[in-house]
Amino acid sequence: MPERRRIPSLPDRLPDRLTALRTPADPGFWRSPVRGARFTAVLGLVLLAGLTLLFVTGLLSYAAYNPDLDPVNDKTPDKGWLGFYLFAWPTGPHWLYRLTQGLHVTVGIVLVPVLLAKLWSVIPRLFALPPARSVGHALERISLLLLVGGALFEFLTGLLNIQLDYLFPGSFYTLHFYGAWVFLAGFVAHVALKLPQAVRVLRSGIPRGEPDPLAAPDPLPATLSRRGALAMVGAGSLLLLVTSAGRSFDGPLRRIALLTPRGGTEQGPGPNAFQVNKTAAAVRIAPADTGERWRLKVRGPAGELRFSRAELLAMEQHSAALPIACVEGWSTSDQLWRGVRLSDLAALAGYPDSPPDVFVESLQRSGSFRKAALRDNQVRDGRSMLALEVNGAPLSPDHGYPARIIVPAAPGVLNTKWVETLTFGEL
Repeated sequence: MPERRRIPSLPDRLPDRLTALRTPADPGFWRSPVRGARFTAVLGLVLLAGLTLLFVTGLLSYAAYNPDLDPVNDKTPDKGWLGFYLFAWPTGPHWLYRLTQGLHVTVGIVLVPVLLAKLWSVIPRLFALPPARSVGHALERISLLLLVGGALFEFLTGLLNIQLDYLFPGSFYTLHFYGAWVFLAGFVAHVALKLPQAVRVLRSGIPRGEPDPLAAPDPLPATLSRRGALAMVGAGSLLLLVTSAGRSFDGPLRRIALLTPRGGTEQGPGPNAFQVNKTAAAVRIAPADTGERWRLKVRGPAGELRFSRAELLAMEQHSAALPIACVEGWSTSDQLWRGVRLSDLAALAGYPDSPPDVFVESLQRSGSFRKAALRDNQVRDGRSMLALEVNGAPLSPDHGYPARIIVPAAPGVLNTKWVETLTFGEL
């Protein structure tokens, strides 16, 4: 009889290193030689500075809307004590909101590679078992969950808003606002737990004889040093800075801001050739709405007054050089606006000495911020006006013809276009 040949079993046919399948919970699953406590500490300190700046400028952005003035300005009406920091937003310096919101969005974009690298560097710890070894360790894991989840949520919603992709289930303002506070809870707890350790590692390194808690126990051969990895993260952030920050400037810098909707293109020649958010066509403002029949309604103790554009042009005109700055982070340089001061219109409405708040309504019939409220300090500022011209020419339809609001340091959405009614009085 022919001799039987033994068929090799599966373990005989596989290399020894594959016989024991590893899961992400096994430290040996993670083999990159780049991971290490010092590498993570450097990224962590960069994020500590950057995320703190993001949170502060985010709060300032929300305060700039004067959400406690009137419900039309407030997109988070149930904020409760989370609105403890709200204050009357100032009108000076006139570039204040352009600076704070430009920093908020630009820093957020630039930190994306740093955040991703930081998450990559600590991802083995996210799979570590058991989930909690003690009460203190459980609190640390919970804070990490809030930190990672909150950070990813805030960055994702922020980037989608910049790109005008409103894919979230609800208002961006509400989601981003509450997400920021969830993130802050995890951020503060994580910093309190980890900052002393990070500073110690950067100053003295890992003590001799102690293992690096983030280094791979069985690393692959190195193809990139940790310094090289940090350089790659920095280069990614620099690339994002160059291709996005220019949306806050005019000229060549805007042309290379290719990653943002308000960059990369010019608006054409002429006095009205600067960025807009909503066009007249997009909000269905027809020429008949802004033609000869248009009248500005001004309401107050003196009753309701109506003014044609020609009558407004016959009033005393004032000029101010002010930018337009949007929550999406883009802005224009100073444009020379000319029109009637809001304080003068308040005097006609029956407030000659102390201009009050004003409620502004647009011809726009749908969409956010077709109505807006301005605080008395904004009305009193001599640069706040009902603009009729810009850069020596009448407003274009897209810039708010026949009349628009312009207020120093205010978010762009509060500079209402296609104004129909101004109601002066305490709100």
